[in-house]
Amino acid sequence: MPNKLSLQDLELKATEIREDIIRMLEAAGSGHSAGPLGLADIFTALYFDILKHDPKNPSWDERDILLLSNGHCAPVLYATMAEAGYFPVSELLTLRKYGSRLQGHPERTRLVGLETTSGPLGSGLSQACGMSLAMHMNKTQHRWIYVVMGDGELNEGNVWEAAMLASKYKLSNIIGIIDRNNIQIDGPTETVMPLEDLREKWEAFGWHVIEIDGNDIEAVIDAAAMARAIVEKPIVIIAHNVPGMGVDFMEYDFHWHGIPPNHEQAKLALKELRTLQGKIESEAD
Repeated sequence: MPNKLSLQDLELKATEIREDIIRMLEAAGSGHSAGPLGLADIFTALYFDILKHDPKNPSWDERDILLLSNGHCAPVLYATMAEAGYFPVSELLTLRKYGSRLQGHPERTRLVGLETTSGPLGSGLSQACGMSLAMHMNKTQHRWIYVVMGDGELNEGNVWEAAMLASKYKLSNIIGIIDRNNIQIDGPTETVMPLEDLREKWEAFGWHVIEIDGNDIEAVIDAAAMARAIVEKPIVIIAHNVPGMGVDFMEYDFHWHGIPPNHEQAKLALKELRTLQGKIESEAD
């Protein structure tokens, strides 16, 4: 497993991952910006503190499982995996290129360390349930299954079918993480299809609910520890994230859900990330 980092180093790593995302998207000329930037703190916490995994042995049979159900947020997954040592960081610039292992949505057979192929929204929680049921058949093995979902993705009915099944069978090794950034491709979630009261919905389906600031790495780590202490219920962490986090002109703007920055926008975004939106000085352009 990668060495655990201090909180300060985790925050620096999250910034590096956001910079990787901007460079990837600019090079690709297509892709999703807001969601991956908002999820960088969660993925940093997962790969550098929470998950039991080994980049040198991706098929380790005692590893935890991470599923990215909202597969369009693949840039944050790829960037974090590269930073964790699964493949060279330089390969990130092949995002969405013909023949690349880093397609716009993750393809399990192309890249070591991916657990599922994702693209059609709403499938991740069902996949987690199948994995969890299989693990429960082997009572000598316990592994955690983390499944990241978008909030707009919760419009899909099969999410709630899976939520009912997980509750019925007490699949308590499933930890859902909802990217509650309040945007989707057509606009604000509460305009397109209102989700609130989201906490009450999940509780009504029999889940234990934890709500956090998803851009607070320490809060993410603490929530995961709390989730692992729950027995007899599946757990969902509602992570309130800022879409486009770290780039002022992208934050909270749903238009950045599905578009990449051009060269000038990427240059400005990288400067904002390096200077923490102007809070510190940077000698780099």
